[in-house]
Amino acid sequence: MADSTTTTPTADAATQTTAETLPSAPVIGFHPPRKLILTKEQLEAFQESKTHETIVFYIAALNEAVVGVKLTDDLPVSPGVQAVLDILERVAETARGIPPVDNKASRFGNPAFRTFYDKVSEIAPELHRTIPGLPEDAIPEVTVYFDEAWGNRTRIDYGSGMELNFLCWMICIDKLGVFQESDQAALVIKVFWRYIEVMRVLQSTYWLEPAGSHGVWGLDDYHFLPFLWGAAQLRGHKYIKPKSIHDSDTVEEFSKQYMYLACIKFINSVKTASLRWHSPMLDDISAVKTWEKVNTGLRKMFLAEVLGKLPVMQHFLFGTILPWDGPLPALPAGSPGQEDAHWGHAHAMGDLGGVGQRENGWGDCCGIPVPSVFGALQDGQVKGRVPGAILSGPGIRPVPFD
Repeated sequence: MADSTTTTPTADAATQTTAETLPSAPVIGFHPPRKLILTKEQLEAFQESKTHETIVFYIAALNEAVVGVKLTDDLPVSPGVQAVLDILERVAETARGIPPVDNKASRFGNPAFRTFYDKVSEIAPELHRTIPGLPEDAIPEVTVYFDEAWGNRTRIDYGSGMELNFLCWMICIDKLGVFQESDQAALVIKVFWRYIEVMRVLQSTYWLEPAGSHGVWGLDDYHFLPFLWGAAQLRGHKYIKPKSIHDSDTVEEFSKQYMYLACIKFINSVKTASLRWHSPMLDDISAVKTWEKVNTGLRKMFLAEVLGKLPVMQHFLFGTILPWDGPLPALPAGSPGQEDAHWGHAHAMGDLGGVGQRENGWGDCCGIPVPSVFGALQDGQVKGRVPGAILSGPGIRPVPFD
């Protein structure tokens, strides 16, 4: 769908891209993808790579496809898109069939998520065989991105890296010829938004922790792309402006039509006080005059804060469809293998003693474990706090934006 140039795109160049065609996947043997970015030098090599270019242009193409399109618009759904939607519904059904275990003493991730994760991984090959035109021998490679899109099984957390895995899953299926250029709007409005809805179920059911202790937190504890593509939806809107996120009536009325406002409504439903306190980045963005500038800024931010950050990209998976063509340095002695949840992490390298987690503290990539917002919300309800109420008391002050 999007991406055919030979130079690595800048954010500005990507902004001008609309609907070029993704090259088809190379005709070679498929294999399960693996993590290969361990160092700053490897990250820099990735940023100059064809895979980075593919991701940037894919985001750009889908971005342009949803300008002015509402979530409620009646879009054509191709057989490939419908098959993917059916898969997402099976995931939602699986979650409904695996309730959280009694874990009331903790506000952190619920262990039942691991049961859900294992079940989804078990049925993933079967689900992918329902996608028309998807090669059978590609399924072991494609399903890895699918499995990793729901959260980390070990840490029971979720962040923009897992969201990126879902994007890569769509890219892989697209490059294998399942989707068409005419599917671009539906891939965001139907497929991606359904994924976000399923993730809200998982986040609220299993209290998934935000991945890391900092990062893209001013937007959402978990997501980035709904804001980016949501801003594209609102480009050129006559009445809804970036500052409209502070108008509760506007948010309530239009949240069913626009992803950006739906995300604002979600945040307001689970967090206390105002956006300035708990989501300073969103509050700051609301001062921008047009959605065009918001959209462009978020795309640049995605390049810098997601694709350009080692704590996120050390988890990125490379296979044959999204290949790695950078350097492969040897791992330090004593570092964990790829099966370890902290494989490749900075705190797990060198002389830190195994994974370096319990003995040496949490690295920049994992952060200090942070309770799920849903756990905090329930705790607040038990103690009589109301969502949206202003926090007060000694020592309470607004979080500065930097």
